[in-house]
Amino acid sequence: MKTTLNKFKTLTFSILIILTVIGCNTKNKNKTAIKEQQKTASNNDLSAVLDSINLEINNGDYGLIDRFMVIQNDEILANYKYEQDYETIAKKYDTTNHQYNYNHPSWYPFYQQSELHTLQSITKSVTSILLGIALDLNNDYTIKTKAMLFFKDYNINFQDIRKNTITIEDLLTMRSGLKWNEDDYTDPKNDCVLLEASDEWIQYVLNKPTDTIPGTSFEYNSGASVLLGKITRVITGKRIDKWAEEKLFEPLGITDYYWKKTPNGEIDTEGGLYLKAVDLAKIGTLFLNKGKWNNKQIVSESWVTSSTSPIVDEIDPNKKSNVGYGYQWWIIQHTNGKSEIFAGIGYGGQCLLFAPEYNLSIVFNGWAINEKPKKETWKVMQDRIMPILKNK
Repeated sequence: MKTTLNKFKTLTFSILIILTVIGCNTKNKNKTAIKEQQKTASNNDLSAVLDSINLEINNGDYGLIDRFMVIQNDEILANYKYEQDYETIAKKYDTTNHQYNYNHPSWYPFYQQSELHTLQSITKSVTSILLGIALDLNNDYTIKTKAMLFFKDYNINFQDIRKNTITIEDLLTMRSGLKWNEDDYTDPKNDCVLLEASDEWIQYVLNKPTDTIPGTSFEYNSGASVLLGKITRVITGKRIDKWAEEKLFEPLGITDYYWKKTPNGEIDTEGGLYLKAVDLAKIGTLFLNKGKWNNKQIVSESWVTSSTSPIVDEIDPNKKSNVGYGYQWWIIQHTNGKSEIFAGIGYGGQCLLFAPEYNLSIVFNGWAINEKPKKETWKVMQDRIMPILKNK
């Protein structure tokens, strides 16, 4: 690489101190955009596209967006911050003060008016990293270990024979075989909604029967990610937030975070993590560097490779989609088993997108939850950035 990770860390930590802040006008009187920094890209076409995306964000094409960052070769090419008046926006919705009321401005999208932004299901991708570190350091377990072995203190219907065959890898790849409905978050029967309203999250998931053979069929299931958090705790002997502090956050210089807890004190590993945008970008750099940070291997290269490979090569064969899935990471585009774009994706427009061939990552934070935006953040790399990169 032309620059060092230390240079990237210095840049990100000093953004608010040394960068010139330039106001950007917008049609929405409740929104101003602050261009904190934009370095001129070596390719004028790429620079023009980044400017165009910023303009579209200001025009509201992507809904409510809070941050847009682009990093290539550890250098920040674009870093835009957009200010939204969420207190005013939320007034027309239910604003009951509860950590799972997504329209309460003290909880969403920023935690208590801080810089910590909800990641929603990018939390799943971080959970996968933490499980990978745990398995790297413990030879007693592998991805083929049966998952139910970790839940001996819970009530499990062992007459459901297929449930006993679920492996850690089945949970990681959303092929648990458990009957689960998470298609429409406005549906009161949505299992994720019911999970978040329950007092015993792990038991709620374990109570679900199987409806397919584990390891054979993709079904997006936030409950599987809850089980992975508990499995990580059993392997390490530490609650996953403490494990994260020790093995991931501290090495990357992430000193500030918030992670929601379930009613019985477990950590919400399906959507409860809040980080600053610059710290989420560090996780992107870690993965582009194959699990290394400052020449130290934080998570094994093999785990990074498996996590971001299309183990599930088509999540919906009926639509003939090229989108696949790895270990709690979406594989947006792949050819012949090679991932060209992969991502952590979360509700409301959260994205951590990668184009590994070009050593490029994108961070989006947003909160487009009540109105469907004209354009979706997770498609930016595929539709806007990659065509430019391929023509360089």
